[in-house]
Amino acid sequence: MPAPSISTRSEKDFPRNIPPPQAFSDPFEQRAFLKFRLAQAYRIFAKYGYDEGVAGHITVRDPIRQDCYWVNPWGVHFKLMQPELLLLVDHEGKIQEKESGPSRYLNQAAYMIHSAVHEARPDILCAAHSHTMHAKAFSALGVPLDPITQDSCAFYNDLSIYSEFRGIVEDHKEGLAIATAMGSNKAVILQNHGILVATKSIESTVFFFISLEKCCQVQMLADQAAAARGLKPRLIDPVNAADTHRHLGSEMGGWFNAIPEFQLLEHEEGKKFEYLTAQKEN
Repeated sequence: MPAPSISTRSEKDFPRNIPPPQAFSDPFEQRAFLKFRLAQAYRIFAKYGYDEGVAGHITVRDPIRQDCYWVNPWGVHFKLMQPELLLLVDHEGKIQEKESGPSRYLNQAAYMIHSAVHEARPDILCAAHSHTMHAKAFSALGVPLDPITQDSCAFYNDLSIYSEFRGIVEDHKEGLAIATAMGSNKAVILQNHGILVATKSIESTVFFFISLEKCCQVQMLADQAAAARGLKPRLIDPVNAADTHRHLGSEMGGWFNAIPEFQLLEHEEGKKFEYLTAQKEN
């Protein structure tokens, strides 16, 4: 029997003045939507220049086979990503033949990292990792973000640091170490490497990834400007930082903040989600 469908909404988390995410009664329709949304997420990453050769990956847990996740085929540019190209992979790194796209090349680092995160965090639906410029530069410092702006408070007490770098992730132990370092937080800075964000929806993962990259840039700009004046950036006090996190760092906050990105993409491409019953085949 298929696994119960993964909910992408929580009514109690969404105030009445904010429309909640779409709900699905048909798990095959939900699968089709998640694949469509995941491909959109890759194209949004491409727009922001979050690609680095063949590095970087976003995964989403499958609603029918919850021991599997969808991921990009290795070596295909993010801008070209479409639902039919995605690979369905189990936690052993095996590509599922029936459901997967035609290019069967899997990034082993994607498997090692994301399988460990999805296994360790059954609460998350989507995880994203890439080697973005400012996050990569900030990661070399091996320090956390300071609560210096309203936006950085979205990560207040919700951001880990993995303070090791052992080269390209090629074994499961390294993936487990990253998942352990992440803990229950929604993001982790991988020292000398980049960032990883994992949340309960594709939308919030995309938003918080974009926001974290920007926050790393702002932190370095603020540190540089302060140092030039013999100062240190002024920190937001813990009470206000925690309260701001409660609003901006929530799943609802991340999901709603991402919606304009997806709206813009759909406007530019002239393409919205449509479900065909034939999609039940994959």
